[in-house]
Amino acid sequence: MVGESVTVYVGDFADLKQLAAIHLSAKEQELLVKAHDYAEEIYTGRHRLSGRPYLEHARAVAVILARLKLDANTIIAGLLHGALKEPASIAPAELKKRFGAEVTLIVQGVTKITSVHFNNRMAYHAENIRRMFLAMSDDVRILILKLADRLHDMQSLSVVPAEKQVEFARETLDIYAPLSSRLGIDWLKRELEDLSFSYLDPKAYGDLVSSMNTTLADREKYVEEVKEILSSKLREQQIEDFRILGRPKHLYSIYKKLLAQNIPLEKVYDKVAFRIILKSVRECYEVLGLLHDLWHPVSGRFKDFISTPKTNMYQSLHTTVVGPHNEFMEVQIRTEEMDTIANDGIAAHWAYKEGRAISSRDARMFHWLKQLVHSLQDLQMDQDPSEFLEAVKDELREVEVYALTPNGEVKELPRGSTPLDFAYAIHTEVGDHCAGARINGRIVPLKHELLSGDLVEIITATSQRPNRGWLALVKTSRARSRIRHWLKREEQERALKVGREICERELRKHDLSLKRLTRSGLLKDILKNYSCNSLDELLRLVGSGKVTVQSIADTLSPKVIGERSAGFDHETVQKIKKTAGGHGKKVKKENAIEVDGVDDLLVKISKCCMPVPGDEIVGFITAGRGISIHKADCQNFFNTDPERHVEVNWAADSVAGHQVQIQVVAQDQKGLIAAFGNTMSGADANIISMEARTSSENLAIVNLVVEVNSLTHLERLLLQLRQIESVLEAKRK
Repeated sequence: MVGESVTVYVGDFADLKQLAAIHLSAKEQELLVKAHDYAEEIYTGRHRLSGRPYLEHARAVAVILARLKLDANTIIAGLLHGALKEPASIAPAELKKRFGAEVTLIVQGVTKITSVHFNNRMAYHAENIRRMFLAMSDDVRILILKLADRLHDMQSLSVVPAEKQVEFARETLDIYAPLSSRLGIDWLKRELEDLSFSYLDPKAYGDLVSSMNTTLADREKYVEEVKEILSSKLREQQIEDFRILGRPKHLYSIYKKLLAQNIPLEKVYDKVAFRIILKSVRECYEVLGLLHDLWHPVSGRFKDFISTPKTNMYQSLHTTVVGPHNEFMEVQIRTEEMDTIANDGIAAHWAYKEGRAISSRDARMFHWLKQLVHSLQDLQMDQDPSEFLEAVKDELREVEVYALTPNGEVKELPRGSTPLDFAYAIHTEVGDHCAGARINGRIVPLKHELLSGDLVEIITATSQRPNRGWLALVKTSRARSRIRHWLKREEQERALKVGREICERELRKHDLSLKRLTRSGLLKDILKNYSCNSLDELLRLVGSGKVTVQSIADTLSPKVIGERSAGFDHETVQKIKKTAGGHGKKVKKENAIEVDGVDDLLVKISKCCMPVPGDEIVGFITAGRGISIHKADCQNFFNTDPERHVEVNWAADSVAGHQVQIQVVAQDQKGLIAAFGNTMSGADANIISMEARTSSENLAIVNLVVEVNSLTHLERLLLQLRQIESVLEAKRK
């Protein structure tokens, strides 16, 4: 009784036939036997890494699908899911001829997911996940088959090299277990989590198993005691048709609690969970009242998922009470139908079974699934594999908050979600124009964290727009990706405007304009040179600092494009030849800054951080004011648009004076300012400005702007200032 025991399916065809007979017709069972015979034929000679026959794996996957009571086509696809893979694969047309289009569609979907080849492992995993989401949109049975395949892979993982075990288990815990949870297949999620846990932290897993086994007899005794008390009370209330189950929570859930609360196992009070299964909803609420009368309920631990089901149609009453011997007990109360749905999730709603009409509840279930697929597919906008996988994990994060719209629609969100997450969960437009929120009738700020049961009304304004600060307020990947999409579009529009201004200004120096350049016919050559499809695309590159006006002038030079000047007179061509120069080399500016590939732009030292030669520096292309130079660790620079950052360096022969702010703290006494002046003069540094004040502790605080030649010069000056007898501190601001 250590957690829920992990069942290992060995691929026995007798077990498969027995499970299939429960819900498949005689005709479907005959087809299943035919599929098994064909599987034996095509898998002859094929083996797994363990050396065991591939047929055993195919049977095991089919057994898992049969346990979920899926339709005949899905179970047959489970048997044949390796039929189209190398080696010894068959043609899809052959599979379709023998077992029909549906089986072929499912098998092809699973094959496409796994037939990916990348040199980079992360790119391989990302593409696998992308393909799985695409397959979900075709037929969700493809995903369920893939989950069954992953479960048996995890059960057979001991034969794989240790480093592969960890990689495989991590992907299972991050992606496949959460997917099982989102589909509502609870038992599958628990088994995947415990198996992953056993490989990711084998010592902690072993210690937990040992500790749980040590207290096994006591827990079993406790479970029987509670069941006896509850059974007696239910019969007193004339409730006769019920089931009471007591089981320990699965190992990984206990492990997470140990980590989150930083407590030893003996301090985990609710290691055992009870489930009371009844005939009607009315009885569920009656038993809840009885339970709370019998034992004291724990505040904040009650959830009603019957009146407000989860979007995957999960329904149950959850409560935690202080049971016998002051032990915390988690209790779930539900009907038989709810229990089936809680265990098998979407499979319990199956709408593909022959002759079955889709109920309104099935329709809601598949509408939810479609939304999940769209949400996951939205993540494909991000092409970086690591960011994509992180976004997927974020999207699949366990739901802990169930908030409602004013019309009663439930939105499921992770813990820590804010009104902005809620707004984007409704619609992108609602999120983009979210100006505030009213929760349970009270106006709250956008950073407010939502709680389950909150009634949320989003306040919108057409003037409201996303800003970069919103990224710190949201928890969901959907909200984050939508905000980034808006910011990227806005940055492109700004870059277009800035690029147009820069180009027009610089072209005027050569008696040119964008309009004239377009008419000349030379624009085609310029666009081709920069792999741009339009003038706007080129202007955005200029506005973001990725292409310089100087390099465009170089492209216009007849040295580059020959004498074909279509539309330009000889004098204009000669002017371009004369002014074009450098060919992308670094050009030294008057203020001793070298800007990579940029010429003819004003370069200004930023007053917020005042860098000096020797500091690591970065540049930012401003709108119409040239390039501002910042220290690499300047906070103001961090808040600027990354698309407009540019590489800059100090010139090797820089000797010009550079202003810098310093602060000196000293004991307030006569002659202090004169001592500063003497030190400055001796260090060959000029004082540009000075401001002094006296603190309540009788300390003189002097802020100075001084002119130095380099970082070394500044450090020498500060050292000399610190040597003044009354000076306590001298530092750069």
